[in-house]
Amino acid sequence: MKILVVNCGSSSLKYQLIDMEGERVLAKGLCERIGIDGRLKHSGKAEYTADAEMKNHTDAIRLVLDALLNKDHGVLNSIGEVNAVGHRVVHGGEYFSQSVIVTGEVKKAIEECCALAPLHNPPNLIGINACEELMPGVPQAVVFDTAFHQTMPPKAYLYAIPYELYEKRKIRKYGFHGTSHKYVAQRAAAMLGKPLESLKIITCHLGNGASVCAVEYGKSIDTSMGLTPLEGLAMGTRSGSLDPAIIPFLVEKERISVKDVENILNKKSGVLGLSGVSSDFRDIEDAKKQGNSRAVIALDLFHYRVAKTVGEYAAAMNGADAVVFTAGLGENSMSSRAEVCSYLGYLGLRADSQKNNTRGKEADFATDDSKVRALVIPTNEELMIARDTAGLLAGR
Repeated sequence: MKILVVNCGSSSLKYQLIDMEGERVLAKGLCERIGIDGRLKHSGKAEYTADAEMKNHTDAIRLVLDALLNKDHGVLNSIGEVNAVGHRVVHGGEYFSQSVIVTGEVKKAIEECCALAPLHNPPNLIGINACEELMPGVPQAVVFDTAFHQTMPPKAYLYAIPYELYEKRKIRKYGFHGTSHKYVAQRAAAMLGKPLESLKIITCHLGNGASVCAVEYGKSIDTSMGLTPLEGLAMGTRSGSLDPAIIPFLVEKERISVKDVENILNKKSGVLGLSGVSSDFRDIEDAKKQGNSRAVIALDLFHYRVAKTVGEYAAAMNGADAVVFTAGLGENSMSSRAEVCSYLGYLGLRADSQKNNTRGKEADFATDDSKVRALVIPTNEELMIARDTAGLLAGR
């Protein structure tokens, strides 16, 4: 069975073609600058890069299919070899607690969630419609970033605002990165050689976007992102959680609009705003080595907030069996993992500096006598989407 995984952003489209027999990636690539001038980077039988006009995501999907069928760098003889398409959709609201096959009702629900994810859900929906148009008859499935977190109890997902606002506007914590948190929790259980249903795991998805999740016995019971991805940790350009009174304060004192404040908090804050250097943690780490004091503050604050959130979730679950680090920073920054773990001695977690000397591969870097394991697990959201899609097909 071959599954095409599609992840549409506002002006980009990532894809992978996965053969589920052996879970082999046959081809992958990226369409970027959609709606501007367009560029395709494809890796199949051979590497291929091309500038090509992409007025919209339908054009991008068409170019992806052409690349997959190309006799020089493609991997398919016909589109009929694709058994299904799995789409990443950011927000499923309260409608979806699991992945689903696309129907008219599913698309309507995704559209109704656009107000909760205006930058993400519209292109996600466009990608679904484009694949339906260009690949008629091929089953389409959707995997939601929010679905994994639908197991959170009300005490975790409700805000202390008038309950009528939750009922009327569905203002609540939804959480994101769910596909990643689910995947690494499953891998953590496999690495530990124990059933997922017997473990308490804290997963840290640390990158330009970052979140922490409490996975108790296989289910998400709390996570750091909220109604939107702005809540929680400080991130690359996002402020993370702050006193909400700051918003009207800035509107009044800076004489700017709420929209302007929203732009500041989403695009000009986080470690970029603190360091004044970059939103890329690698650049900030380099600046720290050169003695940049603001870079030091930015990194210290980030690590501190991650560690505090891990502590919250250890309390929420009354303990933890493992802390997992994933995503770009979590997988590749030895110093960030060490800094976060330096706060976690009270859990009985001790990091081994030699074992921690690893990048981009699975590892347990806790000392042998550590009561809580410290794991590095590269995330694989595309494979998780493909697995869910294949499972849905098998269940039809």
